[in-house]
Amino acid sequence: MSDREIEDLLRRLAPRVLGTLVRRHGQFDACEDAVQEALLAASVQWPAEGVPKEPAGWLVTVAGRRLTDQWRSESARRQRELTVSVEPAPDEDLTRHVDDTLKLLFLCCHPELSAPSQVALTLRAVGGLTTAEIASAFLVPESTMAQRISRAKQKIKGLGFPDSPERLPTVLHVLYLIFNEGYNASSGADLQRVELTEEAIRLTREVHTLVPEDGEVAGLLALMLLTDARRATRTAPDGALVPLAEQDRSRWDRARIEEGVALITRTLAESPPGPYQLQAAIAAIHDEAPSTEETDWAQILILYKIMDRMAPNPMVTLSRAIATAMVRGPRAGLDLLAELDVDKRVASHYRLDAVRAHLLDLAGEHEQARVHYRRAAKRTFSLPEREYLMRKASG
Repeated sequence: MSDREIEDLLRRLAPRVLGTLVRRHGQFDACEDAVQEALLAASVQWPAEGVPKEPAGWLVTVAGRRLTDQWRSESARRQRELTVSVEPAPDEDLTRHVDDTLKLLFLCCHPELSAPSQVALTLRAVGGLTTAEIASAFLVPESTMAQRISRAKQKIKGLGFPDSPERLPTVLHVLYLIFNEGYNASSGADLQRVELTEEAIRLTREVHTLVPEDGEVAGLLALMLLTDARRATRTAPDGALVPLAEQDRSRWDRARIEEGVALITRTLAESPPGPYQLQAAIAAIHDEAPSTEETDWAQILILYKIMDRMAPNPMVTLSRAIATAMVRGPRAGLDLLAELDVDKRVASHYRLDAVRAHLLDLAGEHEQARVHYRRAAKRTFSLPEREYLMRKASG
């Protein structure tokens, strides 16, 4: 096995091992330190000596011994045991590692934590990203992110593993937030942060492996794949934003589109539709259309109407307004937007002005469109989006 393959294997195993240790011993911080030492030992020994027959058990055993040594303060024994090859203890229950990954996600997404803390702790404990990497992705100082993660760990200390499957929607929401921040960064000079989208997809694949029968998990994974398939065409060589209608569809990632379409087709046939599945179905329609003009906007509008009834959300209404305009004309879309002017969740959001400007442009009211493009540009913290909106305002 190559060094890169070993690195990938360790990355996949890390959350399972951490989950097992936290389930057994609690003390999140101490378990995380022990896992990091076990991973370090593996990265040194495995390339030279070969990967053990049960790599997860190897890591659990080494990390468990590290914890024991730490608590006994026997530094000499710790050094000795971390540098010898080990196999799983005879009573090691390897079948629980996969379940523990999901439980670890539940723990990181504990309702006592704020959404930003849930995201940060998930990326650190389950995703394996360093504090510096997470801080860089969210454009905050490393010290600030370290404090956020530390506070989150302290808050969940002693709470134990949550077992209720009712927590799964929270886990999916956190993964959705991670993906969205990566695909459309809320601030900064870059439109996309690939490390976040890739990590969100990887973690969602893990959850799908754990609960393959759950339709919304499959729907979220399909949505991510179908959306990320357009990544390469969303920006020009100079980093400028390229809207969907102007993207070179021949450059979209066909492998991800095929995987996403197959996944959403299968899950819609096997389980009741949920919001993530509906969004994935919409993304599939966009991805399979030869052009914007040939897109089945009528079908998209039907799906958005269902979403608006199932899970009312101002952002869904914004998208529904665009679909309405494509089917019934821009004035019908603008009438729908008027409902959001009194919605405090979105009334001052730049997307409302951006969509209104787009529909006014379609209606031929170009001067009014420029007003809203400029207003939207002032309200966004994303530099690529701001520059795109200002170009539209001056066009």
